[in-house]
Amino acid sequence: MATSTDGVSDTQPTALPRDPAEPSSAEDDGRMTHRQTLEALSGMLLAMFTAFLSSTIVSNALPTIITDLHGTQHQYTWVITATLLSSTASTPIWGKLADLFSKKLLVQLAILIFTAGSVLAGLSQSVDTLIAWRTVQGLGLGGLQALVVIAIAAMISPRERGRYTGPIAGVMSVATVAGPLIGGVIVDTSWLGWRWCFFVGAPLALVSLIVVQRTLNIPVIKRPVHIDYLGAALIAGGVCDLLIWVTLAGTEFAWGSRTSLLLAAIGVALLATAVFVETKVKEPIIPLRLFRDRTTTLATVGSIAVGVALFGSAVFLGQYFQIARGYSPTAAGLLTLPMIIGSTASSTLSGRLITRLGRWKGFLVGGSVLMVAGFGLLATTDHATNMVVLGVYLFLLGTGMGMTMQNLVLAVQNTVAGTDLGAATSTVSFFRSLGGTVGVSVLGAVLAARVTDLTVLGITTAGVPVPAGSDAGSVGIGSLNELPDALADIVRAAYGDATSQIFLIAAVLSVVTLIAVLTIKEVPLRTKTGIELQREAVREAGAA
Repeated sequence: MATSTDGVSDTQPTALPRDPAEPSSAEDDGRMTHRQTLEALSGMLLAMFTAFLSSTIVSNALPTIITDLHGTQHQYTWVITATLLSSTASTPIWGKLADLFSKKLLVQLAILIFTAGSVLAGLSQSVDTLIAWRTVQGLGLGGLQALVVIAIAAMISPRERGRYTGPIAGVMSVATVAGPLIGGVIVDTSWLGWRWCFFVGAPLALVSLIVVQRTLNIPVIKRPVHIDYLGAALIAGGVCDLLIWVTLAGTEFAWGSRTSLLLAAIGVALLATAVFVETKVKEPIIPLRLFRDRTTTLATVGSIAVGVALFGSAVFLGQYFQIARGYSPTAAGLLTLPMIIGSTASSTLSGRLITRLGRWKGFLVGGSVLMVAGFGLLATTDHATNMVVLGVYLFLLGTGMGMTMQNLVLAVQNTVAGTDLGAATSTVSFFRSLGGTVGVSVLGAVLAARVTDLTVLGITTAGVPVPAGSDAGSVGIGSLNELPDALADIVRAAYGDATSQIFLIAAVLSVVTLIAVLTIKEVPLRTKTGIELQREAVREAGAA
């Protein structure tokens, strides 16, 4: 291949030597035309749209769901945490399987699991049952989040990927915007009800299955397969154990209690054993050698902070708009538009510029700075902040998100070997989701505690005595509609004022991302696709 010193390909890459027995189609050769790439993307993007829509459609409906099922603020958090927990634990497993088996089959399997969990969640009669089926939903979501990015990396070289950032960002943004809006309309429509928030994605999922079957034709690179079942079980068990510990500690039991220490010890022991196992097996779920690369390590650190900041704070935006500001679910969805517009525009523009210039670090740094600024400004808000000002802050935050999230993955994909593409991609996604899960749990606990303090303070300031030992702060969204107007206003103001503390923590964590990005060394973007790199690796191994 004719490639200049800065990694820019002068022309189309020279065809790799091919065994006469190998198929000669563009897909099998590892280099697809623009039209073939768009056709293959269509099925995956529809699957991604279905997953994102089914996930975000619940966000604005959650206050109504929790109220209808008589849940609590802690259960509100768990409805979200359950999906994040299972998707996080399963992401590295899906990624490793993508290096070994058919990506098409795995995408279809993930769609089926996600759809089954969604439909069963819609049939829930209690918050506990809803949480259980949301866990199943998360297993499929983890697969789709990892597999779509991996399949794109297999088809498109890092240098050319920015050309397709627009459609990808567009689909994600439309789903992110449409989800809360559709969820709001469903909740506001009396003859539908919140259960249809879970049912509505089923027809789209069936269509995506058919489209994926017809359009996604990525070859499976034949090589010896060794599945690390023990490592997968240890990683999933350890992650779930620690996440449950972080979520429940401080609420269900004290941080220093025997139960807390036991859970922490079990989680650490499982993960320590997993690390030992990963150093011994032929095909580890998370190859530890990946972290010898500086870019992968720093991108992983940055992704953890991004996950905590984004998932942990954005989850509570819908709650802020509906409870603190009194907007309907539909209006709450519309109020997130500035953030979505900023994210879509910045990811599309930065992707095209990266393809044209072959440089990516500057966009990561700029995005990280905007995230710090956006969260910092949001930390100054309260229950009475002007909505136009709030929209400007959200736009800044969204712009930073669009320039940061996918480009962190791109930086890693650009440095790892072709045979580790799936594992490396899913590892970054895994740690980002891990940060998000911990963020939702910890920040949810922080929010609940802060709301309790502010509610008690508000009641006391109003001249109403709070009996010693009473749990006045337990009054929340589950019983909000049953409260007298004066007390309801105190609770709403408490939620609005407490949310700013969530954004302040997110701003501090965003600084960690900025530091990690500043220390990443920029490497020229490759011009070979993941399939080409995998073929080369297999041929070299065979020759050796």
